[in-house]
Amino acid sequence: MHATLPLLKESDFPAISRDRVETLQVNLGYLCNQTCLHCHVNAGPKRRELMDEATVEAVLTYLKTHHIKTLDLTGGAPEMNPHFRYLVKEARGQGVRVIDRCNLTIIEEPGYEWITPFLAENGVEVVASLPCYLSDNVDHQRGKGVFEKSIRALKQLNELGYGAEGSGLTLTLVYNPQGPSLPPSQGELEAAYKRELYLRYGIIFNHLFTITNMPIQRFGSTLISQGEFASYMRLLKEAYSEKNLPGVMCRSLISIDWQGYVFDCDFNQMLDLPMFEASGGKTHISALMRRDISGSPIVVMDHCYGCTAGQGSSCGGSLID
Repeated sequence: MHATLPLLKESDFPAISRDRVETLQVNLGYLCNQTCLHCHVNAGPKRRELMDEATVEAVLTYLKTHHIKTLDLTGGAPEMNPHFRYLVKEARGQGVRVIDRCNLTIIEEPGYEWITPFLAENGVEVVASLPCYLSDNVDHQRGKGVFEKSIRALKQLNELGYGAEGSGLTLTLVYNPQGPSLPPSQGELEAAYKRELYLRYGIIFNHLFTITNMPIQRFGSTLISQGEFASYMRLLKEAYSEKNLPGVMCRSLISIDWQGYVFDCDFNQMLDLPMFEASGGKTHISALMRRDISGSPIVVMDHCYGCTAGQGSSCGGSLID
């Protein structure tokens, strides 16, 4: 059974609409050097989907035309796209804030030694997955040996100034629960991460984001195979908090897939739920150059409860703490 099937039905999630777009989240492709259990993208070493040069140029044009503040680069491992460095340099040249969602282990892959100095030289913010400060938990979720590689990568980033006060180089870590549960308090967990990583490894960082696992793709498949899908959805719905609704990321963000098609968020992209169009088809970013989409309805389904449960969850961590 495909993990997305239980979600593709009418939902009682509240209707919401978009504010002004401030963040362009761009998936540069599904190619990745890792295969993580919690991955909602189904990324991995055998994926071949990568954004081409023409689509990268369309992204840059949209950034400039709409005065977008933030370019948020995801994958897969976004650095594995051959146009990654060009896109980053051009966006930074426009004065756009650039975020690289880095899995850390890519830094040690042969041929990718350029990553850390390049990111530092261009003032790119690094958001890095580290689901725990204990090796066993990380290796269980992301693969054997991943924790040690991640620690070495974080030390490289620290050596370049990432995480240091006043350096201007922001390093943020990301926590995902090990299974079908909600994240703990972001503030309390950040304090624990900072204490343990510094005491154990001398590592420093700026922020910790706690992000709820979404019941889609690889994680959704795992829930289904273990008979926990229905109970996890019930947990998300019972933990729904209306006060999280104004802060959900889809209000100020649009998500672009590797082919250039537009979605309300990264999760809708993975479920192939395109941004609303009367025609019912997909909209390419090139069709939005002269169009203001403020006020447009956002496509919602039951998985949206993952963003509004408990503290709330977004690509920028919890919505409240």
